Amino acid sequence: MTLLTVADKTYLCEKEETVLEALLRGGVAVPYVCKLGSCQTCLVRSLQGTPPELAQMGLKDTLKKQRYFLACRCYPTEDMTIRLSDQSAFYRDGIVTKNQMLNHNTMLLEIKFADAFEFYPGQFVNLQRRDGLTRSYSIANIPQQSNTLAFHIRRLPEGRFSEWLHDELETGDTIAVSEPRGHCFYLPQRSEQGLLLVGTGTGLAPLEGILLDALQHQHTGVIHLFHGVCEVNDLYRSDFLQDLAAQHDNFTYTPCLSGKFVPVGFAKGYAHDVALATLSDLKNWRVFLCGHPDMVNQMKRQAFLKGAAMRDIYADAFFSA
Repeated sequence: MTLLTVADKTYLCEKEETVLEALLRGGVAVPYVCKLGSCQTCLVRSLQGTPPELAQMGLKDTLKKQRYFLACRCYPTEDMTIRLSDQSAFYRDGIVTKNQMLNHNTMLLEIKFADAFEFYPGQFVNLQRRDGLTRSYSIANIPQQSNTLAFHIRRLPEGRFSEWLHDELETGDTIAVSEPRGHCFYLPQRSEQGLLLVGTGTGLAPLEGILLDALQHQHTGVIHLFHGVCEVNDLYRSDFLQDLAAQHDNFTYTPCLSGKFVPVGFAKGYAHDVALATLSDLKNWRVFLCGHPDMVNQMKRQAFLKGAAMRDIYADAFFSA
């Protein structure tokens, strides 16, 4: 066991316990969302003691040099003195310019910034409420001159943040947005590669950004997008994606329904199963997977078994807080 010192108070960190778990158990208000190192909300700084390599994985070199680390991935090997991060340093304010429903439970949220917001389509950011409540959402658009970010926000049952976004946040309101994060995005190289995009629910958001980015860069390889939901009324952006498919010979859009009633024109089954049945060989393909963790994990394995190189499989699993 090790000792953690925060603001002159000491907390015991048990063996096989993370810094985040120990501090939360001790009543320290460390912000967090995913507990998996993806959202980087639990970023803190070591004033004494070397952060383990795992705890700094995925951070910018400038942050590593200053001994910032992720509390949720830090299993300390020595006593540490820790300073909680001033989260405001990693956030900037944006103005809500649109909040309209895409279907019965999913909203299109657009946030505009005074200056350019640099990101790769498919990355995600943390949105933060005034009281510090934070959630991660994927960016659904490509960079625009209007300096706007778009998100697909599904209302979750008893979801404190999503219900607030749906019911209380209004156009003209200000909301804090973090720096972009994540590695699930398109790079304009090997343009002849096939691109397989598989998403469930609002996993469509990052895939739409990736798709638009690839088309804007004139990707020449075939692009298949499989979007899976339960019922027809859970789908959204279908008309837009069908229009894109009509405009681009190399792009195919397949809406997949896993429920009992499947009308003509829709694929029956889970999106990843339909994709695997449609494409027999994924050698030299790039694969993008976004949505439910079970789908992402299963499809990563199956894509690899069908020939996709692990370096060409990009995943963004959506975890509920």
